[in-house]
Parts: sequence; C-alpha cells; structure tokens
Amino acid sequence: MNPVLAMLIGIIIMMLMIIFTRMHAFPAMIISAILIGILSGNALLVGTGNEGGNLLSVAVNTVTGGFGSTMTSIGIVIGFGTIMGIFMEKSGAAKRMALTILKRVGVKNADVVLGLTGFVVSIPVFCDSGFVILSSLAKEFSRLTKKSMVWLGGILGMGLYITHFMVPPTPGPLAVIGTFQQNGIDIDLGMFIICGLLFSIPLFIVSVFLFRYYGKKYEGQFVVPSEIDRSKYTDAQLAVLDKIEAKLNDGKELENSDFEELLTTEKLPGAGISFTVLLLPVFLILLNTLVGQTALKATPVGQFIQFLGTPIIALFISLCIGAFGLAKDLDRKTVVGMMNEACKDAGPIVFITAAGGALGAVVKATGAAQIMADGIVGLGIPAILVPLLVGTIMRFPQGSGTVAMITGSAIIAPMMATLGINPYLAAMAVCLTAMMPSFLNDSYFHVVTNFSGMDITTSLKTWTISTIIIPIFGSVLIVILSLFFH
Repeated sequence: MNPVLAMLIGIIIMMLMIIFTRMHAFPAMIISAILIGILSGNALLVGTGNEGGNLLSVAVNTVTGGFGSTMTSIGIVIGFGTIMGIFMEKSGAAKRMALTILKRVGVKNADVVLGLTGFVVSIPVFCDSGFVILSSLAKEFSRLTKKSMVWLGGILGMGLYITHFMVPPTPGPLAVIGTFQQNGIDIDLGMFIICGLLFSIPLFIVSVFLFRYYGKKYEGQFVVPSEIDRSKYTDAQLAVLDKIEAKLNDGKELENSDFEELLTTEKLPGAGISFTVLLLPVFLILLNTLVGQTALKATPVGQFIQFLGTPIIALFISLCIGAFGLAKDLDRKTVVGMMNEACKDAGPIVFITAAGGALGAVVKATGAAQIMADGIVGLGIPAILVPLLVGTIMRFPQGSGTVAMITGSAIIAPMMATLGINPYLAAMAVCLTAMMPSFLNDSYFHVVTNFSGMDITTSLKTWTISTIIIPIFGSVLIVILSLFFH
C-alpha cells in the first residue's frame, strides 16, 4: 500500500480507538504504528534495510526501537519534572508566587495577577492541577472584587494553558523537541525554552484583553457569592475576611495588603525557594545552551556547567530542593508518598510520549513523511502551514493536547529536510495549534468550567472560543516570523 495512505488509515484507526472504544491512547498509538508498518509492506522493508525480511517482525522491531530510543531520551526528564511539580502543588509554592506577583502588579489588576501566576506555575505543573490549586484564589478575588469568574477563571486558565503548550519542561513541548532531535534536526532545548517564553508573551497579552472583554459582557454574572462557609476557614483567615468585609461595607477600596494578609494566614514557603524550584532548572538548561556556543565548553568549568545544565541533572537538583526545602516540615512517609503520586501521574505521559516515538519511527522508515513533503513542495503550498494544520488535525477529534503534540511532531519531523522551514518555528507551530480547540472532549475544559462555576454553554462561548482565537493569532505570528527566519 502507498505509505501515505497506510499512515492515514493507521492514524484514523488510532483516533477511532481513542474516541469510541475503551482503548487508552498508549496501546492505540502502538497498534496504529504496527498497522502502518504492515500496510506499507515493502516500503518499510526497504526503509529499514531489510529487503526480503519478515514484514511482521520488522514492523514490530521498528516500533519497539522507536519506543525505546524515545524513552531513553525523555522518560527520566518527565518523571523528575512531574515530581518537582507535585512539590510545588502540595507545598503552597504556587500560592506564594501568586502573593509575590500580587505585590508587584496590584489588586486592581487581579486578572493579570492570576494569569501571570498560571503562566509561571504551568511550566512544571500540569495545567489541570495548576487550575485546581489556584482556583480558590480566583474565587476569593471574584468574591471580594465582584468580578465575573468568566473573566478571572478564564484568564487563570489561559495563563496556565499557554505555557503548558509552549514551554518545556512541560511534557508536550518536551516530547516535540525530543522527536525532532531523534530525527537528526538541530534544535536545542534551552533555545526552545527562550523561544517558547518569548512567543508566549504576546499570546498572554491578547488573552488579557480578550477576557477583560468577556468580563464586561458577563458583568454581574458568575460572581462568587459574598456569603462563605465559615467552617472551611481557619480563625485567622476569618478574622482577615471579616476585616475586608467591613472595609467593603464602608465603601473603601481594597488594597494589596488586604489580600497579602489573607494569603499569609496560610503556612506558605518563602518566595525565594518557591521561585528557585521553578526557575533553577530553566536557568541551568539555558546556561548549558549559552556555554555550548562559546570556547568555555572545552574547559573543565564549561564541562561542569554543561553537566549541571543537562535536563536530567537540572531537574534532579530542583527535585532535591523541593524534597528538602519545600517539603522540609513533612515526614519521610508523606514525601515518599507524594513522589509515588507523581510517578503515577507521569506514567501515562511517559508511555504516550514513547509511543509517539514509535509512531514517528515507522512514519520515517516507510517514507510516508517524505512523500507528503515532496507533494506539498510540488503543489506550492507554503511549507509553514503544514505543521500548523497537522497540530490542529491531531487535536480536534480526540481532545488531548499532549497526544496531538506527540503525534503531530512524529509526522512533521521526518518532513523537515524537504519542507525547509525553521525547526523552532515548526516545533512551535505544532505545539501552538495542538491547543485548538478545548471543548467537550478535553478534560481541561471541564476543569475550567466546573471550578469557575460556569455552565457548559457559557464556557463554550468564552473559553472554547478563546482557545481558537489565541492559536489563530499565534499562527499569524508564526507565518510572519517564517518570512524572516528560515
């Protein structure tokens, strides 16, 4: 069978298994990869240098080889990153960062405070967990400022959402980089972190204005009621809340100190250690990138810096700071239990990521990606549109952004030599359009909807539309950038 047709059949069957059966994405992707190899027949045998060999065995060996090589490059990193994230989640480090940002930005820009906190927190923490952690803060802001949760919950959700897709070491973009590197594409993790962060800034700015528009449209709706369940608060928190309530009744405006006092009634870690756990691995990885481009890399000092900036080591250092710093007041059993919980969360992501590597290995070996790339070039279609379309196509039917990024990169990476586009733009394009859209088949849609107190219809009109508008805006930026960077 024509390898492109075989690939399309395999991907469609994978989507059908994920959407309509009880099959998890991991086995569905493995079955799809084997099926593509078998349907491609002789193309796979030639591509792997096994002319005349046993097709079934070669298909399985190609899949296991791709799975293993991807697991080698990315499995430990995802595991360490997830453990680091759970320390931030359980220790209150995320709320401490919110408090620190509040001091700088001010309560009058409560939406920016929430959005920026989500923007930072989602780099190591899954956006679902991040929203659950920070939604209580959004609700307090809504209750005290009388602003709609469509506005405050939405911008919190989008801040988390953007960096979840655009900035490693979140598993999705990390997997995209790993897939590109597996295909021999010269793309550096540290440089991609810089590109992802810089690209995320205009996306976030547009999001702020977009959700402020929703805030005015839904003014007075979906506001958290003033009445509270006093049994859910400590005596210290109740004292602060009563003080704030009295201030509001007197017609006085709230100040930063009111919220600071409210947050500091909880036992939170210091700002220094909270930001260190988050930013240190990013700093070390970036330092590794910078040293690697200078003569210092050949010196013992340079080699040691590069060792520290290896993603595994950088994340392990941060993990240790989390275990012995953020969790210092917890007993050994509790801390080990937190790590076990993180490993359970990391397991599905690691297996799905490695399965994406298996799929990519088969697509590359059969030559399907090369045939598609040659056809696109022959038709004169702008090459930069290809990763933008693939990311969207992979996301829309099955709802998982991570699966969309992994499968999308597995298809795009083998095409890169022929498409001739900048690898950083191509990788960002896959990550960006894998955002689109977040609706009923996406777990995060329901997290944002339920924890913001919205009904599904309102969420579809605001949150879902926003997850279409922001990637489209980003796609326009990528197309413009592609005119200058090749």
